[in-house]
Amino acid sequence: MRIARFSIDGNVAFGAVEGDKQDELVLDIIKGIPFADYELSGTKVPVSKVRLLPPVLPNKVVAFGRNYADHAKELGNEVPDAPFAFFKPSTSVIGPGDEIQYPSFSQELHHEAELAVVIGRMCREVPRERVKDVIFGYTCANDVTARDVQKREKQWARAKGFDTSCPLGPWVETDLDLDRANDLTIQLTVNGEQRQLGRTSEMIHPIEDLIVNISEAMTLLPGDVILTGTPAGVGPLNVGDEVAVTIEGIGTLTNKVVKRG
Repeated sequence: MRIARFSIDGNVAFGAVEGDKQDELVLDIIKGIPFADYELSGTKVPVSKVRLLPPVLPNKVVAFGRNYADHAKELGNEVPDAPFAFFKPSTSVIGPGDEIQYPSFSQELHHEAELAVVIGRMCREVPRERVKDVIFGYTCANDVTARDVQKREKQWARAKGFDTSCPLGPWVETDLDLDRANDLTIQLTVNGEQRQLGRTSEMIHPIEDLIVNISEAMTLLPGDVILTGTPAGVGPLNVGDEVAVTIEGIGTLTNKVVKRG
């Protein structure tokens, strides 16, 4: 099931996305919230009539860096022996169609297409064999990065945590099993030109390892998001660019870059 979060007439709700053709998609409005008991209302509204929002509002976004060897190599970095985590604040999250604001303190903004894992239940110290039980679903993400700031500052809080640096969407796909999620095509285009193309099977540390690693240290909450790293091909974004992340079996997340006002 594809579950989207949306607004219509000033109200915010979740809905199950139905249909295959983009211009014919409809939302069956959900009674309740997806992380608890819910049911489909049968009341349907065309996706074209609503504003899609970030599919979740995470308490925290845990991102893993240098999890694709070719990406680490292209930036001149060594591949870490263990998963390497950092945080993006909840204020960095935007949804499909929202604007990425080019930060005033950077002159080198980069895109990074990523598979995002959405946590479905409170959990801590998750054993590897139980990882599948704590996953709600998967969505597309763009770990937008101020690369020049990342290079000169030891902490990545500003380089990767600025407002609008974490587009998520367009919805959460709940029907992917863990094995398939670990082997999906992931690609990114800028103004229709392909920049990144890879497979999640190229991850050094698969999804299970990432969740085991971070849940050893902290409690994960429903709606928290795990970013799994980016394949090679990262590169610059400029004001006016339209950037799109497409992941097999999930969908396409599109955002435009604007000057920060």
